[in-house]
Amino acid sequence: MKYLLLVLFLLNFSFGFSQRTEKLNESAADTIEKKAPKAAYNQYRIITLQKDTTYVDTSLTIEKEYQFNYLRKDIFGLLPFANEGQTYSVLDFGLKKDNSFPEIGYSGKHFSFLGVNDIKYYSVATPVTELYFKTTMEQGQSVDAFVTVNTSERFNISLAFKGLRSLGKYINQLSSNGNFRFTSSYNTLNKRYFINFHFTGQDLLNGENGGITTLTDFENGDPNFDNRARLQVYLLDAKSFLKGKRVFFDHNFLINSKKGENNLYLTHQFNYENKFFEYNQKTILSTVGTLSVKRFGDSYVTSNINDQNRYNRMYNKVGAIYENATLGKFQFFAEDFRYNYYFDKVLILNSVTVPSALSDEINTVGGQYEYRKDKWNGTFMYSNSISNQPMSNLDAKLNYKLNEKNEFVFQYQMLSKVPDHIYNLHQSSYVGYNWANDFKNEKINNIEATAKTQWFDASLQLSSIQDHLFFRNDATNAQQQIISPKQYDKTINYLSIKVSREFKWWKLALDNTVLYQKVDQEDEVLNVPQFVTRNSLYYTDYLFKKALYLQTGFTVNYFTKYYINDYNPVITEAFVQNDTKIGNFPMIDFFVNARIRQTRIFLKLEHFNSKITGNNYYTAPNYPYRDFMIRFGLVWNFFQ
Repeated sequence: MKYLLLVLFLLNFSFGFSQRTEKLNESAADTIEKKAPKAAYNQYRIITLQKDTTYVDTSLTIEKEYQFNYLRKDIFGLLPFANEGQTYSVLDFGLKKDNSFPEIGYSGKHFSFLGVNDIKYYSVATPVTELYFKTTMEQGQSVDAFVTVNTSERFNISLAFKGLRSLGKYINQLSSNGNFRFTSSYNTLNKRYFINFHFTGQDLLNGENGGITTLTDFENGDPNFDNRARLQVYLLDAKSFLKGKRVFFDHNFLINSKKGENNLYLTHQFNYENKFFEYNQKTILSTVGTLSVKRFGDSYVTSNINDQNRYNRMYNKVGAIYENATLGKFQFFAEDFRYNYYFDKVLILNSVTVPSALSDEINTVGGQYEYRKDKWNGTFMYSNSISNQPMSNLDAKLNYKLNEKNEFVFQYQMLSKVPDHIYNLHQSSYVGYNWANDFKNEKINNIEATAKTQWFDASLQLSSIQDHLFFRNDATNAQQQIISPKQYDKTINYLSIKVSREFKWWKLALDNTVLYQKVDQEDEVLNVPQFVTRNSLYYTDYLFKKALYLQTGFTVNYFTKYYINDYNPVITEAFVQNDTKIGNFPMIDFFVNARIRQTRIFLKLEHFNSKITGNNYYTAPNYPYRDFMIRFGLVWNFFQ
């Protein structure tokens, strides 16, 4: 709440804030205001950490319709759970981007947790404000308030807060999330020194009901269960909570007195982050019909499960860059990565010791070459560990831009990834959820080719994975989940082909995206749907003397049946199951969107075909997909 109040204060402040450095009297300022030209669109820049630049865009396109969701991005390949702000089932395995350094784990909580590469930096001619609002499932709302301002041409700050509260349609399904972010960018007058800085404070709270207990109550269409709160669930009072703070900056200094044909830079990147995870469950026994079930097996306590762990990491990367106007950039760097992942005790189980903590220091050295010339743009990077923990990463990317409408990208990555901490260590009041392992690194070879042309967009991905890590259920009782990590000792080969094409005629358009996936493996460890599709048929036109731009139509999402991963709330991780196939049901949305000046208004009838096609739609076993509902919202930009 304190972050939200701060953002609202600065939103009001921004409208009265002047970016002029000279002191002018009121009449003179009025005269200048009348004569000053409007700022061009390319003076409102959005810059990524990798220095890729886009611009503030207030248009209404089919892409904006796809991005109007809680994550604020296109979620093709992700299947959301029933309530806003919960986890997602991953339909497109190619969405996973691996890093050689270990992460904490608990991946189900990290879809909406903003990482370093999710943070954007800004440079704007005048103050810019953006307000996002969308209704939720029950008793709540989703908002994202953002403001950025340049106090001078060389110094920018931005503040934003994304908040969500949604009770959900089912018992114990509350989502209450908050993401605060502050960014700043600065460069000196002589442009020898540049810095990007950000701070984030995030907390994600979810009720965890474990899914419905009796699927026939949901599937038989009994009107008594149209009120989803009447469906029995496994967990009535369980919840998971993730909280984290991060301080990050990336800066560089030009040693030359001014930029020329040959330049030498010093670079430094710093990241300090801490996280806290808690799983809380007051009542141990679950009720299934008239039976009492230990959903997660035996426990050391009879009530009030309260599993907690903490994590902190510090990352430093220092380097030097030699830049030649003809040859490109040559960089040499060293990385220092330190982490602590810990619980509050040491456990001894059947003469096996489960330690209280994992901590280590990983040091790497590496080099990077970057070439930009005419239509070619290439980056080649290699890093290798020089500490006790083996780790390496080779990443090569080549981009060829034929013209403004046709671009081709080729990428190869060979990665030796240190296992995420949750695979190697976990403690819980549940007996079966305690383990201490020493897994091998995952080895991943990945080839990607992407074509963005005037006729279609297409991408091809080929991956070979060795020593793949995953979770599986060890319980023999169908009503129980006793999850533990496994490492697959055989090779998995993965292929995906994705093609997108939009057809336009008159004021109608048909936008299509088709994903094909194939896995070659001896055992069913990596399960994916063979086909995932999204098709949108929509109409656009200007109305009221072009004061309003209308967009309306239908979107159909579909994926073929397969053994979708199940979800475990104790560790908030997906796990492999080979008992229940899910899919082969269409999800049809009808939308009416409009743009009035810089305001985009969205109205959607989500999954309106659910009553017609029957109650056979699930996001994971025991977790039904969203029912039909009407939702609306807007994105409103202000330019001072």
